[in-house]
Formats: sequence, structure tokens, C-alpha cells
Amino acid sequence: MTDQHLLDRYEIVELCTRMGWHLDHCQWDELVDLFTDEIRLDYTSLNGGEPVTLPRKDVIEKWRSNREGLAATQHLVSNQLVDVDGDSAEATAMFQATHLLPNEFGGPLWTLAGEYRYALLRTADGWRIKGLTMSIIWAEGNRNIRDLAVQAD
Repeated sequence: MTDQHLLDRYEIVELCTRMGWHLDHCQWDELVDLFTDEIRLDYTSLNGGEPVTLPRKDVIEKWRSNREGLAATQHLVSNQLVDVDGDSAEATAMFQATHLLPNEFGGPLWTLAGEYRYALLRTADGWRIKGLTMSIIWAEGNRNIRDLAVQAD
């Protein structure tokens, strides 16, 4: 492995880890620099439908509206693999995301687990995420807290 390959791998793993960290800590401004101007999102394993390509600001605003009504979230990301091909890369990771909202309509927790697939692009400012695919392997708990959180916002 070359030094550049190791540096690329480190930067990509760090970038993907920061996404979960900033989401959990509601650091919306910090998320901006992690992504390209447009992001291809594929959450079809969770929501059905088709993948979409959206402006970065719209994606971050949607995440903000989903997160801010919750008491807490915790995204755990592990088993990261990185494949670099010039100025493009693909990374995969296992994730577990727990969402907390005490409520009168059911349990306070909703946990999702599965795989993330990140499509990345090397830019003049460093690596950026240009696509994100979430593949759910299992889920447990009260999925309704997502809707309750948005209503509470």
C-alpha cells in the first residue's frame, strides 16, 4: 500500500464517521463540508420508492427536521471498507442507529441496523460524499417516533 492510499483511506473513514457524529450532535453547519453540492440518496430499504438526487442543503434540512424533535440519536459505524479508484471511492460500513423519544404512544426507542454504502469524490477541498445508500438488515422498536419527532418540531 502506498502512503497516498493509506491517507485516502484514513480521510474517507474519518469523513464517514463525522457524518454520524455531526448528526447525533445536531451540528448542521459541520455537515455541509462533508458532501458534494448534490447528493444521491437511496433510502429505499427504509421508505420504499426510488433513490433521489437532492441539493445538499435540502438533505441536511430534512435530517434536521427528523432529528431535532428527538431526545437523542446515536449512530454507531463500524467495519469500514474503502476502495479508492483515482478521484472516486466507495466505502461500506455497518451501522446501528438508535433514536430516542419518550412518548405516550409506545416505546421510546427505534433502532435500525444495516449497511451504509458511500460514494465519494475527491475535490480540491478533499474527499466529499456524493451518494449514500442505506440497506436495512434489521429494525426494532417504535418506528412511529420518527413521525412524532417531526410533529413535535
